[in-house]
Amino acid sequence: MTTSSFVCRIKDYIQPFERELAFQEVNSLMRAFNLKAENRSQTELVVFGENHHISTFAQRLAYWESVEGQGQFITTLQSLREATVNVVRNGIDLDILRGALPFREEVSLPNRRCLRYGTHGIHEYRGKFFPQLVRALINVSGTGAGGIVADPMSGSGTTLVESKLFGCESYGVDMNPLSCLLTETKASLLEANPDDLVNGYRAIREALLRPEPRDRKMAYFENLPKEDQRYLSSWFGSEVLAALDDIMRLISQERSTHARGLMLVAVSNILRSVSWQKVEDLRVRKEVRLDVEIDPKKEFLEELGRSVRAVLALLYQEGSRNYPKHTIVQGDARRCAEMWPSAKGKVDTIITSPPYATALPYLDTDRLSLCYLGLLPRPEHRARDLLMIGNREVSEKMRREYLTAYMSERARLPREITGLIDRIDDLNSSHEVGFRRRNLSALLFKYFSDMKRVMHSMNDALRVGGTAYIVVGNNHTTAGGERVDIETAKLLATLADQAGFIVEPSLSMDMLASRDIFRKNAMATEEILYLRKSS
Repeated sequence: MTTSSFVCRIKDYIQPFERELAFQEVNSLMRAFNLKAENRSQTELVVFGENHHISTFAQRLAYWESVEGQGQFITTLQSLREATVNVVRNGIDLDILRGALPFREEVSLPNRRCLRYGTHGIHEYRGKFFPQLVRALINVSGTGAGGIVADPMSGSGTTLVESKLFGCESYGVDMNPLSCLLTETKASLLEANPDDLVNGYRAIREALLRPEPRDRKMAYFENLPKEDQRYLSSWFGSEVLAALDDIMRLISQERSTHARGLMLVAVSNILRSVSWQKVEDLRVRKEVRLDVEIDPKKEFLEELGRSVRAVLALLYQEGSRNYPKHTIVQGDARRCAEMWPSAKGKVDTIITSPPYATALPYLDTDRLSLCYLGLLPRPEHRARDLLMIGNREVSEKMRREYLTAYMSERARLPREITGLIDRIDDLNSSHEVGFRRRNLSALLFKYFSDMKRVMHSMNDALRVGGTAYIVVGNNHTTAGGERVDIETAKLLATLADQAGFIVEPSLSMDMLASRDIFRKNAMATEEILYLRKSS
C-alpha cells in the first residue's frame, strides 16, 4: 500500500481545552490506524498513512473539520452532523428538507459552536454535556465501534446518543424519571422512520389548528392522581390545562412510538413557559400572569416543529443505519454495575458528569413535567429528591444522622475530604449561621460518601484496563464569613484512588456560557478527571 500525506484542519472556533482534546484524539487514532504525524500547528496537522485508512480515520474525529490530500477532500462526519442545524435554522418546509439532505457538494459548515444537532436539541436540561466532548473522549479512550460505553448519571442522555452515533453499545442509569424519558426518546429517535415523524407532525398540527368547540371533559388531566390534579391546578390556568388536554388526547392517538415520544418531550419542554412558573428561575416559584396571553397549542406546535426538523435533518443526513442497542434504567448510580448485569465487568469506557456538592434539588426543577406526564406522583417527590446525589435538602434528624455516620466513617475517607468537612463545621459552629450553612458539613459528608460508592460501582462495571472520564465542577461556600473553596474534582480523584483506579492527569476546561434557561446557575469552570481501571 502507498503511504501518502494528508492535512487535518481543526475547527477554528473551539476552546483551548477542546484543542488539547483534539490532538489527544488524533494521537489515539493514529495508533489505531498506524498513522504518523508532523508539522503540528494550532490549526492543522499533517498525517502520513495508507489511503484506505485515512477515510475511516477522518470520520471518527470530533474537533476536526476536514482532511485533505491526494485529490481527496473529506469533511468529517461530525462537521456534517453539525451542519444539519444550518439547514433547519429558519423553519424549512419538510418536503424541501427531504431533498436538501444528505449533503452533496456544497456544505455550509457552522462558523460557531453547535451543540444541538439532531436529538441533542429537543429538550432543555440543566448541565447538558457537550456532544463533541463525548465523541472525543470515546476516541481518546481507544474504544472502537462495537465497544461498550456507559453513563451512571445519564441526565438528558448525551452520552448514550453520541455512543450510538459512534457505533457503540451504550448503558445509562438515572434516578430522575424525566431524565430516563429524555434519554430513551433521544436515543430511540435515531432509529425512527422519518416518514412516521413527518406524518405524525402534520396530523397533530392540522388537528390543533382546526377550530373545535371546547366542551369535552379533560380526560387526560382527570385521570391523573387527585393530589397531582390539585397541585397542577395551582400552577396552570384552567384554559391552559384544557388546551394541554387537547394536545395529550391527540398524542395518545398517534400510532408511531417514535413520533409519540417526540411529542411528549415537546409537551414537557413547554410546561414551564405555559405555567405560572417564574421565568428563568431554576427553582419552581410562582408568578401568576393573568395579563399575559398563554397559548399552549401555539407553543407546542412551535416546539414540535423545531424538534422534528432537527431530528429529520440528522436522519436524512445519516441515512438508514443499524445502530447498536442502548439501555437506560431508572435506578441508583451508587449501584450502577448492578443496574447493567449483562455489561458488568465489560464496559470499555464511562463518560459521566455528576452533580457538584450540595446542588439544588434536581427533581425540583422538573416537578411540573414529572406530575403532568405521570412520571412521579407529587407526594413521592421529596422522598426521591432526598436520595439524589448532591441534594442539599435535609431534615434536622437526617443532619444529625449524617454527622453521626461521619464520625464513625471518617477514618475511611481521604484526609483531604475530612479536612474540608471539619474546617467548614468548625467555622460555622463558631458563628451564627442560617440552617443551610449549618447543614453543609453533614451534606458534604453525604455527597462524598455517595460518590465513593459510585466510584466503586463504576470500577466494577469496567473491564480491566477500561477508562472513566468524569466531568465535574468545582464550587465554593462561605463558612463563618470566610470563603472556602470546594475543589470537587481533586476530592473525587482521591476517592477514585481509594476505589482502585489509576488517576491520570486531569484536564481543566473553561465552561461555555449556557444558552438554556439554567445559564445563570452554570459553573464557571469544570475539570475532566481521567481514570483507568488497573489489573
